[in-house]
Amino acid sequence: MIDHKSTKIERIKERPARLQNSWQVSGRRAPAVLRAENLAIGYRLPRREERVVASALQVEVEAGEMVCLLGPNGAGKSTLMRTLAGLQPALSGAVWLDGARLESLSARELARRLSIVLTDRVDVGNLSAFGLVSLGRHPYTSWSGGLSETDRAAVRSALDAVGAATLSQRPVLELSDGERQKVMIARALAQEPKLILLDEPTAFLDLPRRVEMMGVLRGLARETGRAVLLSTHDLDLALRSADRLWLLGGDGLLHAGAPEDLVLSGAFERAFASQRVNFDTFSGAFSIERPAAGIVHLYGEGLARRWTERALEREGYCVDGERAGIPDAEIFVDPDAARWRLRCQGAEDTFESIGALVRGLGKE
Repeated sequence: MIDHKSTKIERIKERPARLQNSWQVSGRRAPAVLRAENLAIGYRLPRREERVVASALQVEVEAGEMVCLLGPNGAGKSTLMRTLAGLQPALSGAVWLDGARLESLSARELARRLSIVLTDRVDVGNLSAFGLVSLGRHPYTSWSGGLSETDRAAVRSALDAVGAATLSQRPVLELSDGERQKVMIARALAQEPKLILLDEPTAFLDLPRRVEMMGVLRGLARETGRAVLLSTHDLDLALRSADRLWLLGGDGLLHAGAPEDLVLSGAFERAFASQRVNFDTFSGAFSIERPAAGIVHLYGEGLARRWTERALEREGYCVDGERAGIPDAEIFVDPDAARWRLRCQGAEDTFESIGALVRGLGKE
């Protein structure tokens, strides 16, 4: 008998050194690339008045990790991101970037430590993807802006890192949203920063491209040792991809920790509390609150049973085998024959799809 667990462990031990987190020291935490101490964010109004969005913030991003900033609309995510990037002054407190106070860095020094990818679409004319990524080398070039071979190598490496090498000579205006976003991240990567800060990097992408983009960003953090901080509304992807979450609630409080810890503490559920939307701490998913439709006993196994259960729950039925009390209906799943038998009020019907089953159950 093959011991698959032992085999997997051996493969991990034999993993090439290039895939190891070389910036991490065993038994120690990676150094903090970004750190905020007692930070208050908001706006200065006329007559020296202030509008405080959040205060007493104590957060950090370590080398080699991806942190996702989440929160309901209006909680202050954009304000926090702009403050951390130096685009907006803090009301009080301090931000440290790679060991230096943010406000002490010159524009050139800041550009060598921090790169930013914003949601806004920028008109780049007829620039090729290579030309756009080359702009990321500006902090290292002379006044003429000419690229050395070292600069060109950095641009090629950045495009390759995000899987966009084949787009190098294509005009940016001809790229799809997903391709364009990869190129924008490559431009940020070409700056060779310590921290990459992204505002809603998946905003205009379809689901497969959003999943791919989060994988690219997580891979960059792991393989290059750079810190990645991004704001997003993709709650499910953040829960599955982030090393840590920053959860900014509408009350001005920020909770930071591993996704699983924030779910177990109830912070995630409280931050997104709604009268019509529920967060299921067991599955880690949001669901729309629906009126109870009844109790169903479901029999069967495998993938067909699981998706039948999901369809029934979507319609408001309580599905719990034989433990949910007296059933309004019984459903038997036959995955081999792709059939569903419905027994309700003494009558029995057979259906050949889940959709037909749900419609049939609704007529009973």
